[in-house]
Amino acid sequence: MTANKKMLFLPGDGIGPEVMDQVKRVMDGMAKSRAVNFDIIDGLVGGACYDAHGCAVTDETMTDAMNVDAVMLGAVGGPKWDDVARQHRPEAGLLRLRKDMDLYANLRPAIVFDALIDASTLKADVISGLDILILRELTAGVYFGEPRGIETLADGTRRGLDTQVYTEAEIERIARLAFELAGKRNGRVTSSEKANVMESGVFWREVVTNVHKDYADIELNHMYADNCAMQLVRNPKQFDVIVTDNLFGDILSDCAAMLTGSLGMLPSASLGEADESGRRRAMYEPVHGSAPDIAGEDKANPLATILSYAMCLKYSFDMTEDAAMLETAVEDVLGQGLRTPDIMSDGMTAVSTTQMGEAVVTELDKLAG
Repeated sequence: MTANKKMLFLPGDGIGPEVMDQVKRVMDGMAKSRAVNFDIIDGLVGGACYDAHGCAVTDETMTDAMNVDAVMLGAVGGPKWDDVARQHRPEAGLLRLRKDMDLYANLRPAIVFDALIDASTLKADVISGLDILILRELTAGVYFGEPRGIETLADGTRRGLDTQVYTEAEIERIARLAFELAGKRNGRVTSSEKANVMESGVFWREVVTNVHKDYADIELNHMYADNCAMQLVRNPKQFDVIVTDNLFGDILSDCAAMLTGSLGMLPSASLGEADESGRRRAMYEPVHGSAPDIAGEDKANPLATILSYAMCLKYSFDMTEDAAMLETAVEDVLGQGLRTPDIMSDGMTAVSTTQMGEAVVTELDKLAG
């Protein structure tokens, strides 16, 4: 029995509450079959929090986030809040969680399940067996650099600016994690930047190369980010771990997501530094957005959020056996031909969000014996 472990659930906006409900359904099922239990705190973030409190995340919720063992996030945002001041928009809540919790490392696996090969727009032989991990630096770079803003110059000309800034320590820690993760996979790291046109890219390459001296058993190569995007759709199986900055990681991870056929299938983990006890602050969320166009219609794919929970079991609680069982349950359900609309294909069985969650729980029961 896992005891005294606390989690904060932040369903967010759009389809967030629907897919998070299915995670709770899975958790209830695992509590019965595997004696896996957690204390759950529920909170608001994003547009839902703005509607209730006039901000994207409250100080009280941030206190909860800093003190639990893991945070599960649904999705935030939607056109309803497009005209809200930037500091209060839904995305501001997400950025504050990442920054204040110092979640510097975003892990985004791109895995192609055999049952979903036909869901991708790429040829089967290009993506069959694909298993990539993209490691995105999450708390620095152009999304946080100063100065930033929109200003009017002395001659009346207006301009917008954002600043790409990285310290040596910020690059070092993401590089070390990349090499450590590669050591548990296939031993290859591709570092991606734009050293040909950006000084920050030159610096990134230099620091990663220096860190690599401590990991002689890991293969390292460098690749410009634009070429990396092209290679992801040309020959994705050449990659094992891709480590990159905040901006390029945002772009490359979404590109890799579509190799698998649907954003609705991809989980992610955002991790902080480990303390003396080995505990890391962590937040888990699906890669997909809030999809307000289908919110409340029971059409959303909950599998990315369920797989994010599997990552939580693995990285926050060292429950690798339970995580693997949950991943197997998802794979088995897909093998049965069950599909939500985003991954639907000829000959498959259409199911709702709720039915997909129920199917995963049923499969878990079978696997638990």
